[in-house]
Amino acid sequence: MNSLSEVPLAYYLLLSGVLFACGVLGFLIKRNIIAIFMSIELMLNGVNLSFVAFAAHWHALSGQIFVFFVMVVAAAEAAVGLAIIIAVYRTRETLNVDQINLLKL
Repeated sequence: MNSLSEVPLAYYLLLSGVLFACGVLGFLIKRNIIAIFMSIELMLNGVNLSFVAFAAHWHALSGQIFVFFVMVVAAAEAAVGLAIIIAVYRTRETLNVDQINLLKL
């Protein structure tokens, strides 16, 4: 492959950092459980991008194996997290984290 057509590693890492920072910002600012959930997924995608970028840069398979495990954890988190969100919505009839207090009946 021609070296002029390759994207530098720094660009991937910059994009990965921006994705992760957007996820952290959304996690800290948003009050809706679904938006917080999506922000966590955005952070996981930023980490996955950096793993893949480093694996491609160093010609190693270990980064892509880590991505596979992160994707498995994210899928399990999505299944369990959405089930919890549905249960909370059915009991509290809101998805605003300021209005949800599970210790009160």
